[in-house]
Amino acid sequence: MEDLLNKESVQRVINVLRDFDSTLKVQALSSSARTAIDAAASLNCEVGAIVKSLLFRTEDTFLLCLVSGDKRCSLNKLKKITQIKDISMAAPEDVKTQTGYTIGGVSPIGHLKKINIFVDSSLERFDDIFAAAGHPNCVFKIDFKNLLKITQGEIKDIVE
Repeated sequence: MEDLLNKESVQRVINVLRDFDSTLKVQALSSSARTAIDAAASLNCEVGAIVKSLLFRTEDTFLLCLVSGDKRCSLNKLKKITQIKDISMAAPEDVKTQTGYTIGGVSPIGHLKKINIFVDSSLERFDDIFAAAGHPNCVFKIDFKNLLKITQGEIKDIVE
């Protein structure tokens, strides 16, 4: 488990958390948190308390949407909010080059490139939420208010 915390991608998350609030810690799980359902089972929490980090490609840039684990991101709502007609899920190689993470471990923080972030307001239902920390077996716990601060994300109604 210690080896996971030494991975470069996880270290990026650890560094951002430490600079933001030294009480926030990355937790290595013995089982995978690759999907929201897996993560909820590993953490013994509701699926909705898991933050899904979904990268979308727009006409000329990327957009990261942080969505509650029990919700689906709405392409139609994203198109309306952004006034961009051409939005689709980013390809796995784009996810890696833009965020520095592989799918299943995409963290809402510590990206390689600056990405605009939308945060699903339904995450606010939970006192604590859990987000990936750079690896499918690593997560960190945070509250909604601090997730907004640390990501500089905008609250949007982006779910179906």
